[in-house]
Amino acid sequence: MRLFHVILLGFALSACAITHAQVLYRISGNSAAAPSYILATNRNVEMTFIDTIPNAFKCYAQCNKVITEFAMQDYEAIAALRQAALLPDSVQLRNFYSEEQYQEIDDALRINLGMGLDKLGRMKPSYLTEMFRNELMKKWLNYNEDRSMETFFEKVASQSDIPIYGLDDIGETMYMLFDREPFHWQCDELLKVVQYPDKEVRQERTLRQMYLYGRLTDMAYQIKAPDNGTSISFSDYKVYSQRNKVWVKRLNPYLKEGKAFITLNAIYLGGEEGLLAQLKAAGYRVRAVNR
Repeated sequence: MRLFHVILLGFALSACAITHAQVLYRISGNSAAAPSYILATNRNVEMTFIDTIPNAFKCYAQCNKVITEFAMQDYEAIAALRQAALLPDSVQLRNFYSEEQYQEIDDALRINLGMGLDKLGRMKPSYLTEMFRNELMKKWLNYNEDRSMETFFEKVASQSDIPIYGLDDIGETMYMLFDREPFHWQCDELLKVVQYPDKEVRQERTLRQMYLYGRLTDMAYQIKAPDNGTSISFSDYKVYSQRNKVWVKRLNPYLKEGKAFITLNAIYLGGEEGLLAQLKAAGYRVRAVNR
């Protein structure tokens, strides 16, 4: 009976850890007129998880603007992104692989996306990698774009005519999505994801579990670990770290004014080079809302 009680206590503590995960932070000080809030998100977590974050809706209701990575409600920008995903006419994807590798990618895309390189061969490798990863997450982690928490507050703000501001402009977003890695790296990465999809799924499952427990710093370490051979690894972490420095400067006027609700992917926030640490270094007081 004693063991049974211990097991029950373990389940209770686990539930509390998830329910009170530290993913919502209050930003104040540094001459800010009013506090702002930053919510760490994970695309593979459904929006119903927000109900388990105490005070999330209360904090949102105190704000008059939403800040996100890129304001996807701009349909002209989305059209520009799709155009940027296309390869130049002078570049043929087939020329960067052996016949066996090209066929392997073609087979994997047909099985998972329902289309092969005869239709998708004009797309940049980074775009194909992301499409393939999305299908993996849908299949193995139940990812659903419409039910994801990632863009929930952005959609709510859009329906309520609350202004939404992106931290990156269209050019920077296109660079991050399609051009931050040399082309031959993109080709290698696409082949690697096709050959070892289990590594991608395992990594995303681990990151999701860390997120559910509010372990943002562990997420940063997981990504930049030397043995991380997935499509989001140490080189990406360094790019994110540099971009965080730029984001702090761009956030400054919004934070000075106050009442900003910032919603960003959790992989940008944790660790000594994460956005939370860099906001502290800039003089802001950053505290978990549900300590």
